[in-house]
Amino acid sequence: MTQSLTGAQIRQAFIDFFKKYGHTVVPSSSLVPGGDQTLLFTNAGMVQFKDVFLGTDKRPYTRAVDSQKCMRVAGKHNDLEDVGRDDSPPYLF
Repeated sequence: MTQSLTGAQIRQAFIDFFKKYGHTVVPSSSLVPGGDQTLLFTNAGMVQFKDVFLGTDKRPYTRAVDSQKCMRVAGKHNDLEDVGRDDSPPYLF
């Protein structure tokens, strides 16, 4: 018999996999980024690392894993109606 996993279980399995290989678990940042006047909301999981990429911040780790909350809105790639839908069979474990 196969068992369907919840979204929370899939996220935790993802985090656990990378943690097992030495990644630092980083908590999800706020959906509304604080202290950054250039962003209204988090639209991608890399927002919390923006200062690292710009070279204005350094972290005590080089590999990280998280499950970042983000907001998906209509725009250039307007596919909101398709989120969560595909033609592949569901993954059952």
